Amino acid sequence: MILYLHGFRSSPQSFKARLIAERMQALGRSAEYHCPQLPASPRDAIALATDIVNRSPASEVTLIGSSLGGYYATWLAEQTGCRAVLLNPAVKPPRDLETYVGVTTAYHSDERFEFKREYIDELKAFAIDEITRPERYFLIAATGDEVLDWKEMTAHYPMARQHVIDGSDHGISEFDRYVDQVLAFCGIATGTPQQGSR
Repeated sequence: MILYLHGFRSSPQSFKARLIAERMQALGRSAEYHCPQLPASPRDAIALATDIVNRSPASEVTLIGSSLGGYYATWLAEQTGCRAVLLNPAVKPPRDLETYVGVTTAYHSDERFEFKREYIDELKAFAIDEITRPERYFLIAATGDEVLDWKEMTAHYPMARQHVIDGSDHGISEFDRYVDQVLAFCGIATGTPQQGSR
C-alpha cells in the first residue's frame, strides 16, 4: 500500500500525486494507492494519515511525502517502521511556515483556508531530530528547489538512499523520469530498469 502525503497548500490534484495515480492505474494496482486531502492542522493531518497506515502491516506500507508531506512521512515512518520516499521534503516547517500564518489559498482550487498560529506548535510536536534505520528512506532532492534548501534535506537523511537532481525545481517538474524508481522502492514492479542513485 502506498500513501501519498501532499505538501502545504497542495492536494491530491498535484502533478506528482496524479502521475503516481496514473502509473498505478496502468499497472492495475489503483486499489493500493491512497492520496487523501490533508487538513490544514498538522495534528489532524497526522491523525488521518495514521488511521490509513494502521489498516495494513507496516511492512506492506510505503509513504511518499512531498514537501510538508515529507515531514509528516518522516514522523510516521519513525513511529510505525514503514518505508518512506521523500520528495524535496520540508525539514524545518515550523520555521519555514511562520510567514504563512493567516488566511491563504490552495494551489489547485483557489479555496481559501486559515493556517492558524497554533499549527506552528503542532508542527513542532512532529519533529524528528535524527532518523533511525536509514535504509527505509529514499530521498529525492533537487538543487534547483526555489522553496527549500536541498543541502538541509541531504544532511537530515544521512546514510539513506539519496538521488540529488542537478537543477529542477520544488515541484520536480520532470518527475515522470523518477516515478518508476519511486515505485520500485515501494515494492511495485514496473518492468523499467532502475538507474543508480547518488
